[in-house]
Amino acid sequence: MKRELILKNAVIVKQDEVLHGHIHIRDGLIADIAEGELPDALESVAYDLEGDFLLPGFVELHTDHVEGHYAPRPKVRWHPMAAVLAHDAQIASSGITTVFDALRVGLDSDADLTYTDMKALADAFHRGVDEETLRAEHFIHLRCEVSADDCISAFHEFDNYPLVKLISVMDHAPGQRQFADINQYAVYYKGKLKMTDTEFDEFCERRMEASSRNSDRHRKMIADLCKQRGLILASHDDATIEHVEEAISQDIHVAEFPTTMAAAKASHNAGLSVLMGAPNVVRGGSHSGNIAAGDLVDEGVLDILSSDYIPMSLVQAAFSLADSDRDITLPQAVCMISDNPARATGLDDRGSIEIGKRADLVHVRKSRSTPIIRQVWRQGNRIV
Repeated sequence: MKRELILKNAVIVKQDEVLHGHIHIRDGLIADIAEGELPDALESVAYDLEGDFLLPGFVELHTDHVEGHYAPRPKVRWHPMAAVLAHDAQIASSGITTVFDALRVGLDSDADLTYTDMKALADAFHRGVDEETLRAEHFIHLRCEVSADDCISAFHEFDNYPLVKLISVMDHAPGQRQFADINQYAVYYKGKLKMTDTEFDEFCERRMEASSRNSDRHRKMIADLCKQRGLILASHDDATIEHVEEAISQDIHVAEFPTTMAAAKASHNAGLSVLMGAPNVVRGGSHSGNIAAGDLVDEGVLDILSSDYIPMSLVQAAFSLADSDRDITLPQAVCMISDNPARATGLDDRGSIEIGKRADLVHVRKSRSTPIIRQVWRQGNRIV
């Protein structure tokens, strides 16, 4: 039996245009898109969006938001499946229909979560997918702290997890990449871990020594493993041309959160998809004091936005950019949260409103300048 749905009276945001019309969904796919009014015979069976926006479902590549549901307080661990379900509900209600959930690989003695926690969450995601209890479609993104002694052994803990599709390599040691400014590092980690000056100095020394000992070799080992397994690899916090050249040599496809304009431009010009945080757009700058995402937009070198730690920031950032004085249209901004991340991860069946693609769709109403998610469909099934 065919499943059909018609959405009418919608402002449809396509890849390169906005049109007022209707869309016909059949068996989970977009069967037709047309401008203007529906034929009279179909008016009574169509759902009226009342002139609101219809966007493609958002594709999220880097969020560790599930950790807040799983570990909501120090030393508190929630039931992993319940945490995943709560995370999934918030993801879906933010318009995200495909999500790469980031789990940590490479932990040091100061980490508040363990591999037991990471594997418990991975198992919960697999259970949710197997039992079809999740609203969005979930994959796993392993974010690898290459400076950690146990990075490679921990990476292999996930060898038999089929949802693992995306890997990122990062090094959060002070004095480079995200924290080239040691003062910003102090603000972040002294506040987070409540350290004295002496404890902070010892912490920095440990981190820098571990980075020197491990980072280069672990990064290369993971790059080689990803190439063997056909996994998509991302580089995190590139700051210099040398960082970008290393990323290119290791067949990296996504440049996550470059910290300087030079690195962002070099990455984009080399064909890497440049990703920045949507909260950076909404807040007007980086919480680490690095390059602002808006500056990358102005230079035409920003490809993808990630919600990072605030799921609703994707739709906020897209409309904020389109409503700003910057030279960017709504279709271009929406591509940063839908089509571009889908293409960067090889998901060519989704990410845009086109005939034949998945009917992953988001109904958005604007209240003054605030976009509000009203309904969400994944493969033609309403999930919100």
